[in-house]
Amino acid sequence: MRPYLDPDEIRDRFSKAMSDMYQLEVPQYGTLLKLVDAVNRETLDRDPDLHARLCDQQELARLRVERHGAIRVGTAKELATLRRLFAVMGMFPVGYYDLSEAGVPVHATAFRPMDDAALKRNPFRLFTSLLRLELIEDQALRARASDILEKRQIFTERALELITIFEQQGGLTDTEADQFVSEALETFRWHQQATVDHATYQALAQEHRLIADVVCFKGPHINHLTPRTLDIDEVQRRMPDVGITPKDVIEGPPRRQWPILLRQTSFKALEESIDFADHHDGTHTARFGEIEQRGVALTPKGRALYDRLLRTARTRTEGLANEAHQQVLAEVFEAFPDDVDTLHREGLAYFDYHLRDRAGLSGPVNSDTLKALIEQNIVRAEPITYEDFLPVSAAGIFQSNLGGRSDHSYEGNANQAAFEAALGAEVTSELDLYARREQASIDRLRTELTG
Repeated sequence: MRPYLDPDEIRDRFSKAMSDMYQLEVPQYGTLLKLVDAVNRETLDRDPDLHARLCDQQELARLRVERHGAIRVGTAKELATLRRLFAVMGMFPVGYYDLSEAGVPVHATAFRPMDDAALKRNPFRLFTSLLRLELIEDQALRARASDILEKRQIFTERALELITIFEQQGGLTDTEADQFVSEALETFRWHQQATVDHATYQALAQEHRLIADVVCFKGPHINHLTPRTLDIDEVQRRMPDVGITPKDVIEGPPRRQWPILLRQTSFKALEESIDFADHHDGTHTARFGEIEQRGVALTPKGRALYDRLLRTARTRTEGLANEAHQQVLAEVFEAFPDDVDTLHREGLAYFDYHLRDRAGLSGPVNSDTLKALIEQNIVRAEPITYEDFLPVSAAGIFQSNLGGRSDHSYEGNANQAAFEAALGAEVTSELDLYARREQASIDRLRTELTG
């Protein structure tokens, strides 16, 4: 029997190779990595309790390798093949994101590892958007874009062969895995040469800059990579000190003692020289660097409260600079509990339960006794990290780096069934994953207590 490499190892190799490639293509990303690393070290030195908590949760080891990236594809065939490619690396489609609700003509999923061990090994994620040509009202322009996309091939022949080999033999050898990483990277590489003439590019960009970005190039170049920080406000403040211009506001919830969900910011996209097919010189703006700060995953009850408060805040924050924007968010989110005991007691967040001490135990473990065991310091409740994304925040990042225009004619067009048909599979609900992880920890606890 041939020895096959664990998909977690292939994902780790690929994510590191992707980061190396992007640092060469976008040097400011390398500067950003150094800044995030410095802020993380200073934050941990300043907060020993946070350091201890991350060690206990085995989050510290993954912090320096943690990245997510984003790509945009144009056809169902491209999306379905990406699903097969990511499966080689133990990454699967989790969540459905309708970005049309924020005026961007795409819907998306996140390919990521799903089980605890894989996330601890390397939680690399690729937020993958599918262009929605049906939302383009100009029929001639829509047909032109569709024709361009149908003629391109974004995968190398060897990459496709290795995907098939993986599916047929159930894995890749060490040598095949290295070949796979090298060949798969070609799909995400930047190409200065556009595949269309300047007039076509301009017509598509006038409809929406994102459409031009997807349609007019050889492949879905990686448009950003994102390290994880422990203090996004400090990174935002210090970006200008290292020659990086941050976007205007941090997306997501406000700064909190117990972070929830996901906060994101980025540096402004680069204006890059482009050679068009008619030999016209021009520029294109798409690629940037992003930073994220992750908090606890919220239950449906917690998410409903978050969404309600965010809608309220958005009516008051439009056009505000970051400091004023964050102040309004903080005021609105005073209604969201900011201590771990209340988050647990009110069922607003997901937790992973661990036994501290068997002494004095008796009776079954259920929701009522679990709370008592936590109060008695017999059981430790660890908040589960949010591993996913927020559609409004993602759209805010896209818009700030694609000219800032939001087209309200795209809104209200969620279509998960169409996305899954293009994908060739159902997406997994992220809420189901968190609920299953929490329940598995309760089941494990019962076994430990009765074993």
